[in-house]
Amino acid sequence: MAKKAKGNRVQVILECTEMKNSGLAGTSRYITTKNRKNTPERLELMKYNPIMKKMTLHKEIK
Repeated sequence: MAKKAKGNRVQVILECTEMKNSGLAGTSRYITTKNRKNTPERLELMKYNPIMKKMTLHKEIK
């Protein structure tokens, strides 16, 4: 028997878009949670990228 989901809150991974497009080695990723009911679309946040040493756009990946 499959387990039921305990709620609408799910863990998501945010990955830097500028780092991916620049071709530099390494990735900047953050793990956070979001409420699936309130934000069904993919999350986009400005987060700090320690490799590039600046704030960059991080998008939710699958």
